[in-house]
Amino acid sequence: MAPERPFAPAEHPDLGWDPRGQSALSGDLLQLFRRLDGVFLGLAGESAAREHRFPPFLAARHLERVNYFRSFPQHATFPVHLEASDENLRAFAGQDALDAQGNLRLTRTSPPQEVLTPAACYHFYPRFAGRTLAEPLYVTTMATCFRREREYRPLRRQWAFSMREIVCLGSAPEVEAFLARQRARLQELIDGWGLPLTWQVATDPFFDPRNPKVLAQKLDPVKHELTFAGDLAIGSVNLHRNYFGEAFGIIRAGEPACSGCVAFGLERWLHAILAHFGPRPGDWPGALSGGTP
Repeated sequence: MAPERPFAPAEHPDLGWDPRGQSALSGDLLQLFRRLDGVFLGLAGESAAREHRFPPFLAARHLERVNYFRSFPQHATFPVHLEASDENLRAFAGQDALDAQGNLRLTRTSPPQEVLTPAACYHFYPRFAGRTLAEPLYVTTMATCFRREREYRPLRRQWAFSMREIVCLGSAPEVEAFLARQRARLQELIDGWGLPLTWQVATDPFFDPRNPKVLAQKLDPVKHELTFAGDLAIGSVNLHRNYFGEAFGIIRAGEPACSGCVAFGLERWLHAILAHFGPRPGDWPGALSGGTP
């Protein structure tokens, strides 16, 4: 594997970085972001995946159906608002809004019923809940996702980040064939770009680590991560089996539908390209620099 080139993302003129885990893009980096997503949207188009756009949060009851809060309480981010009584709003408005550390001095809040999106594909399962599929369903979306972490690093690990996902709902053979096609096409792309990435088996993030299904996953892996520099997962191919089909009553061929997704963490792809090829667009692979593939 070729060594990484020196790259300090916090010093890049087109990257704004908030140490609380958020980045802002402009100029060449924003163009690279758009071109990357265009490539992944093209992969979705090869499966005739219909594109969707979702709001930034999900009903908490949907994530409870798949045990998200037992599995990953440390990652959850909740939109919170003030309880709307006049007394409570006057109390909030009549005080200093922030304390000395910059923390909001909240008065009473309403119980949160939503969660900021932790993964783009979670929107699809409640969207198609209760449906019987006459044929496999191919869909795609890009979402701003939110996951709390112990530490943040520009482009590599963020509280708020961008995820493009391509999802198939269907029978087990249909989903497995979709994932195989997507992985093969993705490998063709990265080979053509000359980007040194490797596939690694990982634990499926959709299950509680205490769930017996995790042992089955280790014996029969269902998640494969595409990694850069040995440790940075920038994409993944995921077989969910019938986990979401059962939870949301989605039926294909008389049985709970299987599902699978291909996921791309766009900021991490930016990091990999900049670290390997350098910050100058002229050194990036043709399709990403604005030239021909």
